[in-house]
Amino acid sequence: MPTPTRPTPRPEQHGPDVPGLRVVRDDLLQPADPPPGRRLDEVEGLVMSPLRPTTRVPALVVGVVAVLVGALTWLTGLHPGAAVALGAATHLLGVYAAYRVLGGHRVAVDHVMGALVHLAFALALLPLLSILWTVLTLGAGRGFDLQFLWQTMNGVTGVHDQAYAEGRADFVGGAFHAVVGTLVVTGLATLISVPIGLFTAIYLVEYGGGNRLSSAIRFFVDVMTGIPSIVAGLFAFALFAQIFGLRDAKMGLAGAVALSVLMIPTVVRNSEEMLRIVPRELREASLALGVPQWRTITKVVLPTAASGLASGITLAIARVIGETAPLLVAIGYARALNWNPLEGPMNTLAVYAFFMFTKPLSPAVREPSLERAWAAALLLVLVVVALNLLARLIATLFAPRNGR
Repeated sequence: MPTPTRPTPRPEQHGPDVPGLRVVRDDLLQPADPPPGRRLDEVEGLVMSPLRPTTRVPALVVGVVAVLVGALTWLTGLHPGAAVALGAATHLLGVYAAYRVLGGHRVAVDHVMGALVHLAFALALLPLLSILWTVLTLGAGRGFDLQFLWQTMNGVTGVHDQAYAEGRADFVGGAFHAVVGTLVVTGLATLISVPIGLFTAIYLVEYGGGNRLSSAIRFFVDVMTGIPSIVAGLFAFALFAQIFGLRDAKMGLAGAVALSVLMIPTVVRNSEEMLRIVPRELREASLALGVPQWRTITKVVLPTAASGLASGITLAIARVIGETAPLLVAIGYARALNWNPLEGPMNTLAVYAFFMFTKPLSPAVREPSLERAWAAALLLVLVVVALNLLARLIATLFAPRNGR
């Protein structure tokens, strides 16, 4: 049996005799550790960047100056966007100049990066606040009117709008039928999309693994995510035209199918990610006790991921509830209330607002139709906000850390 030999130690290699440097490898020089009791700036061969303590007061002062510059240039006639850009540039330059003098170059760059992050957040928030303010100010007059909420457009014509504009009659015509249609169509789309999307995600995570079928399903889900909404509406209309004929193809169920085509990919993707988060140890512990896989999924995996699944489904509903193009093709426009999704056109808030904006009842007097459109837009925004808040509430109530 051969006798093991010890490796021959390599001869010690010495690098160039440079003060303050030590040899780590032949091609790598590194500053030597400072001796105990000495500061880094006292080590020979090290050049420290100057740093001086600063506060947030200069940034606040420069911010106030930048706001004043933007406001003054806006008041003098400059475009609001250009005024905001000028104020932001003034803030960045002022922050760098102030902290360059007070704290040095590194401190100035650090504060400029922080200012860029805050400006990016403000720019992302500005359109949202602008939309909410516009919809609220223009739609609150009718959106919170109970008479508007309980009336339909059945029998309302441009004559009524002209009489209202001239002060000879009260305001008539509401969005009750659009609210009902929105709830019916979106509810049916949810009933279609959630089981299909959830079971697809369960197959991809629990059964599919990396086989060819699961790869093909993921590919088609990605393709469906990018499908234009009008294509989904055309698909639903063509499908129901083949079944019921062209004259009877427009119905609430067709709109629900169009929305489900848009909703299923979102549900699949979100549910797949939520199921993957569940620790593998929980599945293995359940299977080790002899529990069947289907029962492990229903009793262990789904309850653990319930928070993310519920919030993702709620956000998917909020994503499709405001769609207009597919519903214009699939369900058309109705003036009266229709509860039956299998017969005749229906109306939704998005379609209602679109028609009031583009086709007012009286072209000579557009204000009443615009009031209805902004009120419908406000109701739709409130529904979307409520769904997002509901998603956060569900995620909080069913979070595993709360023991639910």
